Amino acid sequence: MRVELTEVRWLDQHHKLSLADLSGLSGLTEAELLELVDYGIFVPVDPKAAERTFRADCLVLARTASRLRRDFDLDIQGLALALTLLERIHELEAQLSDLRARVPGRLT
Repeated sequence: MRVELTEVRWLDQHHKLSLADLSGLSGLTEAELLELVDYGIFVPVDPKAAERTFRADCLVLARTASRLRRDFDLDIQGLALALTLLERIHELEAQLSDLRARVPGRLT
């Protein structure tokens, strides 16, 4: 019998991650993350602080970015564009869901 151990961290909305933590947990380098900050993909909790920290929910986006970069061999500009488009798709899907909830049976 083979037993695999996995490290699990529970992150809530109030938890903050340092740049190094975000890099280590996502698979992106700190330099890549900083470039994505420059593109507005990630927003530090306090952009003016010497040490940049990020909300825990940035980890999901960072892991998505890491997979996209690896799977499609994207450069940072392509990665930023793909993440921006994915975010827009999520916004539009939420709007459509809201419209469907307001007018049941009318939109399919």
